[in-house]
Amino acid sequence: MYYRSNNIMVYLSPNEDGKIILQQVLFFRKTLGMRVFICHINEKLPFFKKLFYPDKRPLIIEWTPEKLREFAKSVIPANELEHFSFRIKKGKRIPLLIRQSKNGGYEFMVVDKSNSATSLKPKELDKLISHSFCPIMAINKNFPVKEIKTIIIPVDVTQSTKKKLLWATFFAKKYGAKIIIVSALTLNIDIQKSLVWKNSEKLKTMLSQRGVESEVQILNAPGRKKQEVILNFIRKKNPDMVIIRTHQESNLMNTRIGIFVSELVHNCNIPVFTVNSYIPANQDYF
Repeated sequence: MYYRSNNIMVYLSPNEDGKIILQQVLFFRKTLGMRVFICHINEKLPFFKKLFYPDKRPLIIEWTPEKLREFAKSVIPANELEHFSFRIKKGKRIPLLIRQSKNGGYEFMVVDKSNSATSLKPKELDKLISHSFCPIMAINKNFPVKEIKTIIIPVDVTQSTKKKLLWATFFAKKYGAKIIIVSALTLNIDIQKSLVWKNSEKLKTMLSQRGVESEVQILNAPGRKKQEVILNFIRKKNPDMVIIRTHQESNLMNTRIGIFVSELVHNCNIPVFTVNSYIPANQDYF
């Protein structure tokens, strides 16, 4: 998948929460100019519920693309509707979303992280981010974004930053945003002699060469957890978006995103755009 499809996928439920998500997606679509595929999943009723609660079955609405389109009309203006397509899938939502991330050809996927009744649960979102074949933008329906003026990029010297920088350049140019490169130095050493500082300055130079304004913030926090330091910084700066590279950590059962990424995703009210290691971005586009 080395080409650009210029398509994004949005997973939502056709309810009041879904309307709020649609409004947020409109904000991004108008500036990014991408085609949006709205996806809803008709989840299969577990066997024990079919067996023991047969009276509940008629209450389940089987959505169709046509019904989903009618639902979207209440939010999407007529002149925007031509840029939207509607998809219905049936099955378990996380396996389905992971397959869509691999086979759908999407630039990235948008999901709600508000932990509402119909949004992905925190563990589900962590699993999706960990296994997705495309970047995930996790937004919170309760905190809509109206502008993108500042983007924060947390930097970890142990992780590749190339793809993250490409996406940061993309969003910064589209919105005319400033990028803040931030890292937490947990060792008690001179900041300007640290590898973190040197790498961050390299990123700043690369962004400048691409015409993107940026600054470097190295937070001296010996003995503290990096995610706590970065989260406090984000809350103080109040940016409009965070772009972060996923950290893969092994455990006995599977592979998952690290605590650092998970805590930033779930504890930031603003959109968090996670860039994974699977799909190479097309540099010619940025």
